[in-house]
Amino acid sequence: MTKVTSENQDKEKIIEIIDKLRPFLISDGGNIEFVKYENNIVYIKMLGACAGCDLIDITLKDGVETAIKEEVPNVKEVINITSIDSEF
Repeated sequence: MTKVTSENQDKEKIIEIIDKLRPFLISDGGNIEFVKYENNIVYIKMLGACAGCDLIDITLKDGVETAIKEEVPNVKEVINITSIDSEF
């Protein structure tokens, strides 16, 4: 299996996991958007109520990142680029 094939399979699995988590976030007025998977890092955007929530770091690390790493061990980290965008 080539690296590209493996990365594509990981990306598909990551998107599938995010799609399963999305209804829970939507029920609290938020949402999540997959941006990209690069160098074993998942880049996402937290949207709606999630973007301004005080608990976003807990949701991101204990929820989203944990769920993804359980299914895709190659993932090193999940980064919310919403906060990065607002800083620049």
